[in-house]
Amino acid sequence: VAIIPHGVRTIAAAEPAPASAVNESNRVRTALFLSRLHPVKGLASLINAWARLSPPGWRLVIAGPDQGGHLQEIQSVIRRLRVSECVQYVGEVRDEAKSALYRAADLFVLPTHTENFGIVIAEALAHGLPVITTRGAPWAELETQRCGWWIDIGEEPLLNALREAMAVGDTTRREMGARGRQLALRFEWTGIASQL
Repeated sequence: VAIIPHGVRTIAAAEPAPASAVNESNRVRTALFLSRLHPVKGLASLINAWARLSPPGWRLVIAGPDQGGHLQEIQSVIRRLRVSECVQYVGEVRDEAKSALYRAADLFVLPTHTENFGIVIAEALAHGLPVITTRGAPWAELETQRCGWWIDIGEEPLLNALREAMAVGDTTRREMGARGRQLALRFEWTGIASQL
């Protein structure tokens, strides 16, 4: 038996976009959730935590296909908590549109209840994003490699991780993202193909 991880596509193309001439202090930062919309992904907890935190200068972008009508429930939570101005659903994305979302983000969040791998986590790391995910996903390296937060499942741990991730500043997040990109190199398809 050989246990070989899934690969991620084109690490070299995942470099972050060059810094804009726009004043960084005035830029709205983006936290990205990208996965199928299903209760197991913990999206309702993320929106609840986001509403409690109300982070100034940040927005939450949600992307992914609706599964089992969960989108309607999520949209109801967004309306009830009155966060529609800073929480945006952009639908399902693929290929270059998906890569563009990663490149435009400052932080990736997947508060999942369970994952056997979590390909979107590897993709986010490959795009140089620090990651927040739960211990329901097998990503202890986020802590050991200092490229993200590996937290207990639940709204309170998520709230604390979001608060810390937003407080560390752009430079620290970029440094974490660079370490994450190095971690993601082990999932590059060339190496995975050699293992196969």
